[in-house]
Amino acid sequence: MSRPPFVASKQAQGGGAAVAGPVHGRSCGCALHARRRFGAVLLAAGAAVALPSWGREGVDVGPPSRLSSLVSAGQIEQAATEQYRDLLRKASQQGALAPQTHPQVVRLRRIAERLIPHTYAWNSRAREWRWEVNLIGSKQINAFCMPGGKIAFFHGILEQLKLTDDEVAMVMGHEMTHALREHAREQMGKTLATRGAIEIGAALFGLGDLGRTAAGIGGQLLTLRFGREDETEADLVGLELAARAGYDPQAGVTLWQKMAAASRGGSPEFLSTHPSGPSRIRDIQANIPKVEGLYERARGAAAPR
Repeated sequence: MSRPPFVASKQAQGGGAAVAGPVHGRSCGCALHARRRFGAVLLAAGAAVALPSWGREGVDVGPPSRLSSLVSAGQIEQAATEQYRDLLRKASQQGALAPQTHPQVVRLRRIAERLIPHTYAWNSRAREWRWEVNLIGSKQINAFCMPGGKIAFFHGILEQLKLTDDEVAMVMGHEMTHALREHAREQMGKTLATRGAIEIGAALFGLGDLGRTAAGIGGQLLTLRFGREDETEADLVGLELAARAGYDPQAGVTLWQKMAAASRGGSPEFLSTHPSGPSRIRDIQANIPKVEGLYERARGAAAPR
């Protein structure tokens, strides 16, 4: 019988996961630009849309989807926290939850601490999230960030791909973006709208069909598959987050080259929800010039004087 990959510390076995929080072509017809045009219409109509506050140096992904407002952010963040706790408990029972002193856990949390302060401009709720970063002892090439800032990396993505810190920052920034842009919440809103379950009272108070449907979808947060539009947003915003934190944006290209190479030897779990391809790398390369200045300034600010 093989030995569990990690023997969790007593603190980890007790459910104590460290909290990283307080430390911390517009004319084209693609879906991304279609959403941007839709956002412009909403703005013209006086709709309140949360946008980053900088003049706008960096990437441009347009406003968030209005469909996410159909589901309570607190409700989905609570569901995510419950699922995350369940995952950590099961991993700990199997000896697969890395202890807080594990070098890779220390490394992941150090990178997260640099990224987190740059998330606030993308979602005001991120200031209040209890950010967590944990490492699961599994050979899967996978990582995720659930609503509310609950992050998990699997040992396989670090070990098999031999990720540098810059590449880890790209993965982490990408996953953080799914939470920041509330892609899971948006999917729930789309599902509710499709099912015709949107009623003013239910939307406001979480009653009736809306509440039951949202609760059902909330139980699937760990297995959600995002669309190409969401993946593009996650790539680009993640690229900017990493650059602002002083991580080399060129790592966005090398990361996906490694992913493509890994896919030739099988089908990594990560690629089942994050499809790879030449167009993805081209999109990242096209946006690197937009964040290079941010990276150079961040690197200069971090240099010893």
